Amino acid sequence: MVSAKIELHVHLEGAIRPATLLEIARRNGEVLPADTVEGLEALYRFTDFRHFLSVWRMTTNCLRTADDFRRVVVDYAREAHGHGAVYLEAIFSPAERVESHAIDWDEMFTGYTEGAVEARERFGLTVRFTPDLYRGCPVELAEECARVSVRYRDRGVVGLGIGGDERRTPLAPYGKAVRIAREGGVAFVPHAGEAGGPEQIREALEFGAVRLRHGIRAADDPALLAELADRGVVLDVSVTSNLCTGVVGDIAAHPLPRLRAAGVLCSVNTDDPAMFGTDLGREHALAARLGVSADDAYAAGLAGALCEGEVLTRLRAVASTS
Repeated sequence: MVSAKIELHVHLEGAIRPATLLEIARRNGEVLPADTVEGLEALYRFTDFRHFLSVWRMTTNCLRTADDFRRVVVDYAREAHGHGAVYLEAIFSPAERVESHAIDWDEMFTGYTEGAVEARERFGLTVRFTPDLYRGCPVELAEECARVSVRYRDRGVVGLGIGGDERRTPLAPYGKAVRIAREGGVAFVPHAGEAGGPEQIREALEFGAVRLRHGIRAADDPALLAELADRGVVLDVSVTSNLCTGVVGDIAAHPLPRLRAAGVLCSVNTDDPAMFGTDLGREHALAARLGVSADDAYAAGLAGALCEGEVLTRLRAVASTS
C-alpha cells in the first residue's frame, strides 16, 4: 500500500517531463535550447546552482495559454497521485511570464486554478498554489503579482514565495509586495537557506515567513535550529534538488538528519522533479534513508500546509487512519 503524502514544494514549470515540454514549446513556436528528450536531459545535468537558474530561465518560458497552465497542473497531479499524494501546494512563476512575454495575469491564474479543479475531480487530489516572485524582479511587478495572488485567494492561492539566488539580492525591496499578500490573507513562503546561509533564513523570518522552502543551512547555526524547532517552522526539504544543484556535495553530507535531530519539522518534496530526474516516491525513499519516516513527513506536511476548513479536516483524518 502506498502511504499518503503531502507535498508543499513543487515548481510546476519544473515538473513538466521533457517530451511534454517539447510538445508545448513546438505548439507555441518557442525554441528551446535542446530539441530532443535526450538533449533536454543532458541540459539538466547542472554544474552548480547558478547553472540551474540559467537553464530554468531558458526552458520554462514556453508556456503561453490557459490550457498550457491547466495541463501542467493536471499532469503533475496525476503523477503525484500515483505516489500517494493527497494534497499539493504547487508553485508557479507568473511574474517571469508577464515580464518575458507579456502573458496576461488572468490567463495564467485561471489556467492553473482550473487545473486544480480538474485534478480534484479526476484524482481526488487537492491542489493549492503558492506563486513565486524572483529575486531581481522589478518591484512594481512583484507588487502587482501580490495583488493578483490576493484576488485569486478564493480560487486556491494560499501563499506567495520568492526564489532565485538569495546570496545576491536581499528581500528588502519586496517588503511592500509581502505586506500586500499578508494583509490579503496570503502567507509568505520564501526560498531561504538553500544556496544562502543562516543570515538569509533570519532575513526571511523577519519578513514574516511562515514556512521555508529548503532552509537546510539552518543546520549550520545551533541557535537558529533551536528557534525553528521552538516555533514549529516547517522546512520544505528536497534532497535530490540539493544534490543536483550542488548546494550539498553528496547524500552523506545532507543536513536532513541534523535538522530532524534538532526537532525541526521537515516536509519531503520534489522541487523540480522533471529537471532533477526524480519523483515523490524517490524523495520519500531518500528521506527515509536519512531518518525521516513516512509518518514524520506527513506530520510535517500537515503542520506546514496553508489550507483550512474541510481540506485540513480531511488531511487530519488521513493522518489518524494511516
